[in-house]
Amino acid sequence: MKQALKHLKIGKQRYEGAADRYARFILNRQLKDRALWQKFVKVFSTREDAADDGWRGEYFGKMMRGACITYSYFPDEDLYAVLEETVRALLAAQDREGRIATYPIEHEFCGWDLWCRKYVLVGCLYFYDICKDAALREDILSAMKRHADYILERIGDGKLSVLDTSVWWGGLNSSSILEPIVELYKKSGEPRYLSFAEYLIREGGCKDGNLLDAVKEGALLPHEYPTTKAYEMMSYFEGVLAYYEVTGKEEYLRLTEAFADAVFENEITVIGCAGCKSEQFNHSVEKESEPVPDKTIMQETCVTVTWMRLQERLLLDTGDVAYADRMETSALNALYGAVNLYQNEQFCKEENALLPGVPFDSYSPLVAQPRGVGIGGYKKFADGGYYGCCACIGAAGTGLYPLSSVLKSESGYLFLFYETGKIDLDGAEAEALYDPTEGKYTLAIHEGGGSCPAITFRLPSWANAPTLTLNGKDVPLDPSTRLFSANALRDGDILVFDFSPSLRALERKGKAAFFYGPYVLARDEGKESGKIKSKISLSALSYQTEAHEEGETIRLRLHSETGEILLTDYASCGKHWDRPRNRISVWHTVR
Repeated sequence: MKQALKHLKIGKQRYEGAADRYARFILNRQLKDRALWQKFVKVFSTREDAADDGWRGEYFGKMMRGACITYSYFPDEDLYAVLEETVRALLAAQDREGRIATYPIEHEFCGWDLWCRKYVLVGCLYFYDICKDAALREDILSAMKRHADYILERIGDGKLSVLDTSVWWGGLNSSSILEPIVELYKKSGEPRYLSFAEYLIREGGCKDGNLLDAVKEGALLPHEYPTTKAYEMMSYFEGVLAYYEVTGKEEYLRLTEAFADAVFENEITVIGCAGCKSEQFNHSVEKESEPVPDKTIMQETCVTVTWMRLQERLLLDTGDVAYADRMETSALNALYGAVNLYQNEQFCKEENALLPGVPFDSYSPLVAQPRGVGIGGYKKFADGGYYGCCACIGAAGTGLYPLSSVLKSESGYLFLFYETGKIDLDGAEAEALYDPTEGKYTLAIHEGGGSCPAITFRLPSWANAPTLTLNGKDVPLDPSTRLFSANALRDGDILVFDFSPSLRALERKGKAAFFYGPYVLARDEGKESGKIKSKISLSALSYQTEAHEEGETIRLRLHSETGEILLTDYASCGKHWDRPRNRISVWHTVR
C-alpha cells in the first residue's frame, strides 16, 4: 500500500531552533558513545539477562532506531561510523542456531527474551535503511531472516503460543514483535513472515483477552482493557498498522485509528503523555490534575515516544494533520521536558541512591513534584555501569520531530512543524524564520535553478485567527480546513503566517492549566520566590510576555485577582532537579 506521506531524503532539512538543539544534544551526548554501544552488544555474548529475566537486550535496538532516525535528519558521518561498527559487532554475536539473544537456549522464550529479540530486528532493520554498504545490507537481511526463522520454527499455531513466552502483561511485550516482523516481510518479500504476522494478530496481543476485539467492540476504555500497560500496547498497535500498510486491509487501519482516538480522549494528558498510575493506562485525563505521593513514577518517556511514533505512522498513512497536532504537543512538552540537559544526578529506586544521570529523565510530573525521581528500566551490566529503557528510546523522539517537520506528498510538500532553518525542495530551497512567542513564521523561496513544487501548510489547532501575507498582500485563510496550499510560488516569494498564539486556560476539577500556542505552561519553584501551590483566580486575567531566559522558549507574567505568577514552558521547568527548590506544577488550584 502506498503511504500518503513520506520523509524527505537524508539531510534535506536543516534547522536552528529547539528541535535541532535537542537532537544535536542527544547526538553528541549519547549516540556517538562507542563504549556505551559496546556494552549494549556485549550482553548478547554474556547472556546476562538470564540471571534476572531482564531486558538489557532491548537497549541496542531502541537506541539504534533513534540513532538512525537522528542520522536521517542530521547525517553526521562520525555517528554513521559508530553505528556501522556496532551493527557489525552485533551480527558477529549470532550463534550457530541463528539467534541473537541475551537468554541462553536452556532459558529462552520467557521473561523479556522475545521482547529483546524484537529490538534486535528493530535496530538492524533501521540501520539497513541507511546502510551505504551493499554487502553489509545483504548480511543484515540474511542475519535477520535467520534470527526470525528460529522464532518462527518454535512459536505459532501448534507450537509454543506467543502469549506463553512471558508472564508479563499477558504476553503483550512478546506480541509486539509484530511490527518488526512486518518490516522484515517488507524488505524480504518472504511470505512466511506475513503469515507469522497474521498469527500474531489472531492471538490478539494479550492472554487475558483479545485487544483487537476490545477496540472493535468499543465497550471498554483503555484503562479497562485486558491489560493496561501503555507502552507495550501502543507498540503492538504499531504492528497492526504496519500490517495494514502491506495488505491494504482497511479494517486494521480503522482499528488502529479507533485505538489511538480512545487513548487520546481518555489517557493523553495535557503534556502529551499517558499513565498517571506508574506506566499504565488509568483514565489519565480524569486523574492528571490530582496530587500524587512524592517520588511517584508517572508518564513514562517510553510512552511519550511510542505515542509520537504511532501518531506519525498514522499521519504518514492517512495524511490527517490531527495526528501532527498530537505529535507537536508530546514533543514540545513531555519529550523535551525529559531531556537531561544539565546532566543532573537521578534518583534510582533500585539502589535507593542518587546516581550519575542518563540523557533522558524517565518520568514527567504534573502537580507540585520534581523531575529525576527514577531511572526507568534500570539494569546494571556485569562488567559495571547501568542504563535504562527511557534513556535508550528518547532519541527516536528527538530525531523524529525535526525529521517530520516537512514531509513529501504526492503533489509536493507538507509543512507541519514550524522551525527556523532551510529545507531543500527538489532543487528549490525554502528559508524559514520562526518566533514561537510572536507566533510568526516567515518563509522565503529561492528556486536555485528549479521550479518550486506545491507546498501545503498545516494551520495549527492552537492558532488564534491565523493570517497570511504573500509578498506583503493579504491572503484569505480558512482555519476550518486546517490546511493552506500554495501551488505557484516563485523565486523571491515571501510568505508570512501570523498564528497569533495567546494564553488559554483549561479548568478541570477545581484546577486550571495554562497554554500558550502549543506550549503547556508551568510554575517552577526554582524560578519563583513564592509558593507554587498558591491559589489562582481565573477572573480578570491578564498577562505579558517577557524575554525568555536560558533554556526557555516561552516566558510570561500572569496577573490575576490573587496576584502575579511566573509561567514558562513546561519543557524548561524543573530541569535543575538537583537543587533544593525543584518542584514544578502544571495544574493549579483555582480560588
